[in-house]
Amino acid sequence: MSLPSLPLFHRLTGQPVVVLGHGEAAEAKRRLVLRAGGQVIEDLAEGIDVGARLAFIAHEDAGACEGDAIRARGAGLLVNVVDRPALCDFTTPSIIDRAPVIVAVGTGGASAGLAKALRLRLERLLPQGLGALAEALYGARGAMRARWPTGPERRRALDAALEDGGALDPLREDGAARVANWLAGGADGMAGRFVIRLRSGDPDDLTLREARLLGQADAVVAGADVPAAVLARVRADAMRVSPGEAEPDGGIVVVIEPA
Repeated sequence: MSLPSLPLFHRLTGQPVVVLGHGEAAEAKRRLVLRAGGQVIEDLAEGIDVGARLAFIAHEDAGACEGDAIRARGAGLLVNVVDRPALCDFTTPSIIDRAPVIVAVGTGGASAGLAKALRLRLERLLPQGLGALAEALYGARGAMRARWPTGPERRRALDAALEDGGALDPLREDGAARVANWLAGGADGMAGRFVIRLRSGDPDDLTLREARLLGQADAVVAGADVPAAVLARVRADAMRVSPGEAEPDGGIVVVIEPA
């Protein structure tokens, strides 16, 4: 199953960003750019001259939107036109800020209202201390490399610690305070070959353990008869292996058998 767009986090600190238009929609984009540390440029020609890479366009007139979008794109800028997904190179998600943790909920421009509703639900789940946990893990990178020398080893250890009920469960408020104790006694995490026998093509029928395995897998063995909706639950960068092909050694290898 392909992604409708690729989510990216773009650093704007000190960077010029073109914002064109008047009214609340344009003001909202100006506030967003300033909040991210960008420099708002309100003239397209000036923005091109100073090397802007992004343009937000929020005219009320459809023709003005299309004309500025064509000119900006022709100059090499990536364009977002408010409420006109067909004219957009990128869309802006609904944002949950637990800096440095940023959670972005997007619908590819299909429904800003739905993205907002999901963001409000998630806001209630994510503790304010989530950013402090991220900072503590950042500060512990050297200690983690010493304890688990390879990238896969560190990822498996972190997966185990950060899962529901784990030593560093991110939905607990006191995660940052527990990092030192986890490093002193943390487990190496799970590895091995696991088989998931599907009961149906509906991913909602996966058990919690099966869903967790798919999200943590280093490699997934699946034939063409495994539903795309199930494969969408697999970690995005996991290796995909067809049945009968050589499987990788080490890590978590998940074999999916169809219903």
